[in-house]
Amino acid sequence: METFSLKDCSSVASSPISSPNISTLLKIKVLSCKETGLPASVHVRVCNKSFNLHKSLLCAKSGYFKEREDQLSEIEIPQEFPGGAETFEKIMLFIYGCPTLIHPFNIAGLRCAAQFLEMTEQHSTGNLCERFDLYLNQVVLQNWDDTLVVLKKCQDLVPWSEDLLIVSRCIESLAFTACMEILDPERRREKPVIMLEGMVNQPWEYTNVETIINQDTWIKDLTDLPFEFFKKIIGSLRRQGMKERYVSPLIALYASKSVIPEGQTNTDILQRALDLLLTRDKAYRFVPVGFYFACLAHNLKHDTVLKLQDQIVSLLHTAHQENFIYPKAGNGHIAFSQELLTMENMFSAYVSTESERQLTSSPSNMRVGKLWDVYLSCLPYDQEMKTTRFIELIETVPMSFRESHDQLYLAVNAFLQVHSNISQEEKGSICSYLNCQKLSQEASLELVKNEQMPLRLVVQALFIQQLNTHQAFKDCSDSFRFTNSADFSGSVVPSSRPLTSQQSPCTDDETGPRNRPLCFLMQKDATLDEFESTSFRIHNLEEQLVSLKKSLHSHDNLKKPNCLGKRSASRNKNTFGQVTTACIGSVSFTSQRKYANRLLQILRRVNLFGSRKTNRSKAGESER
Repeated sequence: METFSLKDCSSVASSPISSPNISTLLKIKVLSCKETGLPASVHVRVCNKSFNLHKSLLCAKSGYFKEREDQLSEIEIPQEFPGGAETFEKIMLFIYGCPTLIHPFNIAGLRCAAQFLEMTEQHSTGNLCERFDLYLNQVVLQNWDDTLVVLKKCQDLVPWSEDLLIVSRCIESLAFTACMEILDPERRREKPVIMLEGMVNQPWEYTNVETIINQDTWIKDLTDLPFEFFKKIIGSLRRQGMKERYVSPLIALYASKSVIPEGQTNTDILQRALDLLLTRDKAYRFVPVGFYFACLAHNLKHDTVLKLQDQIVSLLHTAHQENFIYPKAGNGHIAFSQELLTMENMFSAYVSTESERQLTSSPSNMRVGKLWDVYLSCLPYDQEMKTTRFIELIETVPMSFRESHDQLYLAVNAFLQVHSNISQEEKGSICSYLNCQKLSQEASLELVKNEQMPLRLVVQALFIQQLNTHQAFKDCSDSFRFTNSADFSGSVVPSSRPLTSQQSPCTDDETGPRNRPLCFLMQKDATLDEFESTSFRIHNLEEQLVSLKKSLHSHDNLKKPNCLGKRSASRNKNTFGQVTTACIGSVSFTSQRKYANRLLQILRRVNLFGSRKTNRSKAGESER
């Protein structure tokens, strides 16, 4: 009996073995047996094909024919004979003593046919059943590709292949090999096993799914199996201890293949794969939320949809805008479309869960609030949506979940663009949810220019920007005085807040650049020029002050020798032991007052410079 293995073959789709003409060989063997004087005494019919064979040889090897030895000379094999007429011919060649070529593409059919014909050791030593089992265990199950071939061939041999445990043996072998591929005890892998961790922070796209599937051969092979076999492999993987962080993504990849390419969805396979995934409580931790959103777009059972929504709620803070489901324009009323209601229910469930935890200001909640505003800004609004319905959508997520109102402004603007004819009262009720203090400079500038916005909201935005502008100029003035105060001995610089040597009022604090006034965006070049001019003027004032100090010092040195001539010593001690300067009286009162006045003028100009700058800025604004 000749054997063959696929260890060196990469293709497992069809048999690479070119078999000889089995029918011709069988006829030759039958004719050679006749020449020995034994006539063909039985006519066997298999799947509309007839064979003239020797009853004595059949009964010696097969228990099936031995039980029918006393029957007529014609025997008909049932239609459910595994492998059909071709497999029967190969079995007959073995009975007639001809070597039979065995390989993974025919071993499953031969083993099932041998069992059907009861060719066991009970009837003949070294019979086919034992030989085929030996080949399966020692050759096929030791190789990944051979095992895959046999398992796929077993699909057409059910229930015989299952009863003979061929399917279960192949599945256990594949599961064990997959576990070893994950563990990699011999460190044969250059890269770790690629799963779905890289797609957690990315939109779920089927092109990325195909890339992941094709990167690991064992993943691609398992996801190509029929679902019944795949389901059994998943059970075996879990029994053998593979972690759920590898099993759950494998199921997600298999389910995704049922919708690739898009438009050819196999809903039944998708439904059964999701049932396999959602039975595990912790499976959602290892599958991106985008996968669950993608599944919602298909027609699934109501119970499955509810389970998917629960998984999405638990992972909503990791979602992406690209994965959201949107109602299609023109398909009925948008306000109560199935897609919008589904999204609204999931966000409401998330808010209810977080409200019970009392974690309204967590980063996850802030992200969920932003995602909901982004979703509202992208909805295809129509004239049928009422103002009260839009307000309900805004209130789905509490205002405490919104750190910034930029996306909320875009949603309000999108609604007002479609409903431009609503009353000012309705506009005011919608815009009352906008907080101008939480708008960025760009959003505030756009709001002021937007004719759809109520006048009261525009005035509020202008007032907030005026306050920010005034504070910015004040901080800038304090910064100038603070930077140069160390060069003036004895000067006291007023400041609106305490400062350290490493910080300046002009630098950005923790509030970030979003609180800068509008004038910084519209007059950036003018502000830079004014800053350079101011720095130059302060530098000139410093030089004048240094020159004045030098003049005072040189004047004192000129008067000092006369003073030393009148005294016997440069210093004297008074009755209390204190040291006094002997030449202080030598400087005239007129000179002292003259230099003091000049010093006071310079200091006054330095200290009052910030207020002059603020007044000049206000005057410029009033002129505009």
